[in-house]
Amino acid sequence: MTSTRNLLLIALLFISYLLWMEWEKDYGPAPATAPVASTSTTDAAATPAADGSTPAPVAGTPPTTATPSSAPASDQSSAPAVAPVVVSTDVLRVEIDPRGGNIVVADLLAYPRQPKDFANPVRLLDRSDAHFFVAQSGLLSAQGSSLVAPDHQALYQSAQASYQLDGGDTLEVPLTWSQPDGLAVRKVFVFKRGSYVIEQREEISNHGTQAWNGNAYRQLQRVPPVIDTSGIKGFSNIERYSFAGAAIYSPEDKFEKLKFDGFHKEPLAKSFAGGWAAMLQHYFFAAWIPTTSETDSYSTLQIANPHGPRYLIRAMSPLLSVAPGQSRSESARLYIGPKLQSSLDQIAPGLSLTIDYGMFKVIAEPLHWLLTQFHKLTGNWGFAIILLVLLIKALFFKLSEAQYRSGARMRKLQPRLAALKERYGDDRQKFAAAQMELFQKEKVNPLAGCLPMLIQIPVFFALYWVLLESVELRQAPFIAWIHNLSAPDPYFVLPVLNAAVMIATQYLTPMAGMDPLQAKMMKIMPVIFSVLFAFFPAGLVLYYVVNGGLGVLQQWIITRRIEAHEKAAA
Repeated sequence: MTSTRNLLLIALLFISYLLWMEWEKDYGPAPATAPVASTSTTDAAATPAADGSTPAPVAGTPPTTATPSSAPASDQSSAPAVAPVVVSTDVLRVEIDPRGGNIVVADLLAYPRQPKDFANPVRLLDRSDAHFFVAQSGLLSAQGSSLVAPDHQALYQSAQASYQLDGGDTLEVPLTWSQPDGLAVRKVFVFKRGSYVIEQREEISNHGTQAWNGNAYRQLQRVPPVIDTSGIKGFSNIERYSFAGAAIYSPEDKFEKLKFDGFHKEPLAKSFAGGWAAMLQHYFFAAWIPTTSETDSYSTLQIANPHGPRYLIRAMSPLLSVAPGQSRSESARLYIGPKLQSSLDQIAPGLSLTIDYGMFKVIAEPLHWLLTQFHKLTGNWGFAIILLVLLIKALFFKLSEAQYRSGARMRKLQPRLAALKERYGDDRQKFAAAQMELFQKEKVNPLAGCLPMLIQIPVFFALYWVLLESVELRQAPFIAWIHNLSAPDPYFVLPVLNAAVMIATQYLTPMAGMDPLQAKMMKIMPVIFSVLFAFFPAGLVLYYVVNGGLGVLQQWIITRRIEAHEKAAA
């Protein structure tokens, strides 16, 4: 990858790959969905309430599960606003809306919006119209049941207005709802120190005279994240290349991404146990994780709203039954936090797949692991990238050496190739034949440098996705002026250094047989790539500068050795 021609090829492949990703977002095939069995829950059209939330479906009376009809639940438009219950832990600050017992705000305290500005953390869940993203849950009664269950718009009561995780490691936040001679529900949120997982437990008590039958449901609802895609900076905005949408995981079909535009075209309808449903965006996500033994029905819905469409993904439990005088508890977990590759699979199977490395996953995951180990040694992600480059260079040393030896021999042949070109003029056929004869005589393989390049191209793309998706590198400082390796170099020092490396590489790269126009293009490539790399993440440019610099050093040493050996032989 150190020759200018190799760099040009990589850049063209890289740009083509980004264009292909954008095409896939707009025109790629929607994920296939399997039909739900006739006894499973299906979604019906719903009308959003005044607060933008989707009314809970009203259940029907099939024999084994509740099926929602098209009738909306009680409208919340005339309901007065209720002060939220604020919960603070060491890593989360959330607001729970007593109307429905929904989590409508979630701040990630360890992740500031701007470097070191911890007073303004990332807000993942947000009840505002522009950034609407909430986690809702509720119960619905089967048709024929005389007992009313609280949906995600029912008004709960809270004993306190705020809760704080202080000395202990666990904090429970209870909300209560009840009806005379009917159901009583206690919705409990359990927070743990250092954890982004919130356990939700719904304790259902039947004080009526008839059995209650119904379902529990959990859903995520949001608008697409706002991403700046304008101008050159918008083109290089790494957030636009990260997938934003919904996702599900099942033991049978594994991880499936669901694009927002597919919600209307092909709504999801699947049932399975041991899975989860999520809403993804760059670096962060939220996911409902039901109990592994519970076979839930998963569905999606696009909802019309005056402020723009909203998208909902729901997981609904099988039929529940509570006899008179009896109680039962339903639980699920809600993850609200960063895409931490090292810990997600410990929470639920397949949860680490939310870190989307695309087709380079096989290479990207080991690279991420190596970066993590180097970070443990150095305490700095920039130095970890440098150590990774050194390791890759060591692994590919022999291949690179063959490439540079071939280049050195080609450089030696430049005067003779120039003489052949002058002799045969525009007769390309005779020139090519004479050129091949010269290569065979001098035992030079002009394609010897291709193999190292072809092997390293997947590594380059995989590392790009590691730097793009790894939340650990978000706002990670390096040295001096570089305070964020996931953002462009603010003073363009690394792009300028990269241009200098390219010029040095170009000086050492033989250009024999190259036509004048191509030679001119090679001379202006450092300028073009300096502009392009100016808007790439500083971590990726750092990788390329170190990799290219080591390549120039290695190429220079090999060239000098060959020249010294030839002088000694003469």
